[in-house]
Amino acid sequence: MDLDLSHPSIEDLRHTARKRIPKFAFEYLDSATGRELGLKVNRDALDAIGFMPSVLCGRTKANLQTTLMGQTYDLPFGIAPVGMSGLMWAGAERMLAQAAVAHNIPFSLSSVAVASPEDVAPYIGNNGWFQHYPVNSADLRRKMLPRIKAAGFHTLIITVDVPEESRRERQRRANLTVPPKTDLRTLAAMALRPAWCLAQLREGTVPRMRFFDDYVPTKGRESFTHAGALIRGIPDWQYLRDLRQEWDGKLIVKGVLRPTDAKRMASEGVDCIWVSNHSGRQFEAGPAVIEQLPKIREAVGPDVPLIYDSGVAWGLDVMRALAKGADYVMVGRAFQYAVAAFGARGIDHLVHILKSDITANMSQLGVEDINQLSDYLLKSD
Repeated sequence: MDLDLSHPSIEDLRHTARKRIPKFAFEYLDSATGRELGLKVNRDALDAIGFMPSVLCGRTKANLQTTLMGQTYDLPFGIAPVGMSGLMWAGAERMLAQAAVAHNIPFSLSSVAVASPEDVAPYIGNNGWFQHYPVNSADLRRKMLPRIKAAGFHTLIITVDVPEESRRERQRRANLTVPPKTDLRTLAAMALRPAWCLAQLREGTVPRMRFFDDYVPTKGRESFTHAGALIRGIPDWQYLRDLRQEWDGKLIVKGVLRPTDAKRMASEGVDCIWVSNHSGRQFEAGPAVIEQLPKIREAVGPDVPLIYDSGVAWGLDVMRALAKGADYVMVGRAFQYAVAAFGARGIDHLVHILKSDITANMSQLGVEDINQLSDYLLKSD
């Protein structure tokens, strides 16, 4: 099958992923919270950003190399952390890490992934980032951080926009638990996806939060109460200060929308700020992320690295974020659709989709350097 003909877009990968994985896994991945207005707000705001092409520019050669926090990557987009990747497809975290090294882009492992840091350590090269959810004990945090560093992760991401678990109604209706229940409804959903079941059997594991599970006793725990919920902490500024002192690598704060928050984070010694609304999964009544990006850039100045995510569905969206002030773009759901649809081959194909779209659109604009996109923005009167 020629994927460039059968699956030329991310939406095509999403459609195939939906047919390949159990409903509870797809609803976890695909859903937002409430009426999912956060998704729509992000999409509408991205679609409103246009560019002004130049013509008669001759043959252009797009330079997509991007330097972020002292490391040069071959592409301006990387793999964002998504919890329970291994629920989407068995071994997903390993395949994503391997692809990140092959394409020289960052790979972010979630602390609520199926794979542990040690599971993926042999595959991350120098491209490994680890996403940290705040925990309710400083002692617990101090046990985790050396383990993450020993596994080879040089960059830590603290996610700060999940003070409590959101409702995510579609996910609840789909009967998702971690690990999956063994009731008739769940077993029936799995039986409808035999390829997914076989892949899980070959991997020889039950999808669960292996990193957090190591710190929570399983005896006596109710099946619907997962380890992440039991040790979740609610971050504050002191937590960030303590983390900055305890982690001697690069530190990114993810989930920032207020310019005043971003400015204060920069003064606290954060290395990079990740502008995001968790892709609408936590709160649906907030602003479009892309509209906050230039405001945060203005607040922190030109020297603080900014990452954007939320709603990226085309290479053109990567360009929009870079033009509006981001230094780098991270992609979450799309990589999970890709691995669920076609495994490692799907990941490579997604990279091809995004890279080809960026290259083609840069040619249309007549621009060769990915860092010059802001000069081509369509200005409003």
